[in-house]
Amino acid sequence: MSGLRADPGQHDETTPVFVISVAAELTGLHAQTLRQYDRVGLVSPGRTPAGGRRYSLRDLAALREVARLSALGIGLEGVRRILELENHVAALQERVAELAAQVEDHRAAANRTSLVVWRPQPRR
Repeated sequence: MSGLRADPGQHDETTPVFVISVAAELTGLHAQTLRQYDRVGLVSPGRTPAGGRRYSLRDLAALREVARLSALGIGLEGVRRILELENHVAALQERVAELAAQVEDHRAAANRTSLVVWRPQPRR
């Protein structure tokens, strides 16, 4: 594939590697549709120094989600808001997981702590 770099093992899902024509083919969308989604801020691909768009695997998944929601009859502004809310929910879920891990760490630390109570013996 011309849009994919030589060693795919060096990249994660956020690495922008696909040129617009390959991204369009992989998502089943027209390149002009991808440009429109970029213009309205639905999916913003990476850019080369010359300004060419490069799409990551995460961008491709987002493009497919935009297309799915649009096919349900949701307008682009509605799609944008849905994606924004989904991202917010994901961030909140991540924060809840972090806080739960902190609570568990504190519980474990509390269980390791010993408390010794000293009581003086009464004089006889």
